[in-house]
Amino acid sequence: MGYLGGFLVSLRQIGRKQRVTTQYPKEKAPKPVRVHGRHVLNRYEDGMEKCIGCELCAGVCPARCIYVRGADNPVDDPVSPGERYGFVYEINYLRCIHCDLCVEACPTEAITESKMFEFSFTSRSDAIYTKAELVVDDEGMPRKLPWEDWRPGEDLHTSAWMRATAPAGDARFEGVVGWSGELGYGLRAPEAAQDVKDAITTPDEFVDEHGHDADPHGPVGHDGLSHDETDPHTQGHGGH
Repeated sequence: MGYLGGFLVSLRQIGRKQRVTTQYPKEKAPKPVRVHGRHVLNRYEDGMEKCIGCELCAGVCPARCIYVRGADNPVDDPVSPGERYGFVYEINYLRCIHCDLCVEACPTEAITESKMFEFSFTSRSDAIYTKAELVVDDEGMPRKLPWEDWRPGEDLHTSAWMRATAPAGDARFEGVVGWSGELGYGLRAPEAAQDVKDAITTPDEFVDEHGHDADPHGPVGHDGLSHDETDPHTQGHGGH
């Protein structure tokens, strides 16, 4: 850019509407619903842990940051409804990339990600969360540790992207609940169906009479190109 070129960035702002600067951490910008933050291990509404110690989350983790060891449930005082439970559960946040693959792999919705993303570790050992820190408390609330900056609402929409549709992305299951209730929250509501979200975010001129995306400049074929009736490539084939 050159020696003085960097000053152009500031000079171009003269006369324009001033940008709003957020004073962090006193002021935090609102986070999108699908932000991937710190994990929590959930309980069923009766207090039993959802984790069954299957280790699928550890197996799918690309960063190898999850360590799980299952154990047989005590007959007299079971920890989870299954035959086994997560006896050891650790997440190393020095490695975690918050990809949410562990959430997708979990068969019981035991592990989900909150919206809390502000960590301030003073030692490497603090960054390795144990089961005692990850499992929600007796009220179903996340355990808020001294080095975490939780704000109201950051525990509500856990792993919202996963709650958009059913497995395989089948549109027939949009907006349909496909998981069990959680201690402290009950049955979490799913994301709205796509047509509802489109009605809110998509201008009317971009939606046809069937609620699908439409091109305001004319009909669009499957190849993404506009096809006119006079187009020789579409005549005789019924068009698109």
